[in-house]
Amino acid sequence: MKRSTNKLSIVLITLNSQKYLNKTLSSCSFADEIVVVDSNSKDKTLKIAEKFNAKIYIRDWQGFGKQKQTAVDLALNDWVFVIDSDEVISDSLRKEIENILKNPLSKAYFVPRLNYFFGKPIKRCGLYPDYTIRLFNRKFAKFTEDEVHERVVLKKGEASYLKNPLIHFAYESIEQFIEKQNRYSTLNAKKSIIKAIFNPYWTFFKLYFLKLGFLEGWRGFVISRLYAQYTFWKYSKKSL
Repeated sequence: MKRSTNKLSIVLITLNSQKYLNKTLSSCSFADEIVVVDSNSKDKTLKIAEKFNAKIYIRDWQGFGKQKQTAVDLALNDWVFVIDSDEVISDSLRKEIENILKNPLSKAYFVPRLNYFFGKPIKRCGLYPDYTIRLFNRKFAKFTEDEVHERVVLKKGEASYLKNPLIHFAYESIEQFIEKQNRYSTLNAKKSIIKAIFNPYWTFFKLYFLKLGFLEGWRGFVISRLYAQYTFWKYSKKSL
């Protein structure tokens, strides 16, 4: 395979992440290095990472933003791609990344994410293309320090957009969805009893009707309903 002009480090954070990790790291095999920052996993996460010759670092949990920035800082190369342990780089996205790295025209790139809910890719409910910056030159961008819902901020200039999707295995069951959103709403809790009362209705209406969630069948209803519940939790937990 022809080498890219710019070398690439793929970085990820893990904690008991064995479920999809084989698929995730297998899709990262084209990178010049894989950096894993683990928060003391007790399952087979580290054994799987070792199998793919990843560089493994153990760090206590700092929150999503700081933990991901730690992984970026530990990379050897300026160009990094940040992936989560339940995501997979599609073949089309890999080819696009390799082509970009031959002659990058921007310092950062938004990547579309195709989310799977309950075994099916969802393109409505406002869940696609779900752009986030994942490919960037770390000299010109860094993560915010948010404990949850972190994002990459470009120091100057504008980010460009890639066309091909990153596959995200978001939720396999309703129980998993509820557990994760309950945890995230605690981390992102805000005090507003008024928003706790009214915003959940708007969230459901927006996702199910305006964002055409009803075209996704029962999945669209469940997704819209549970995101409305998340909105209630987020604004009520500090209000009580």
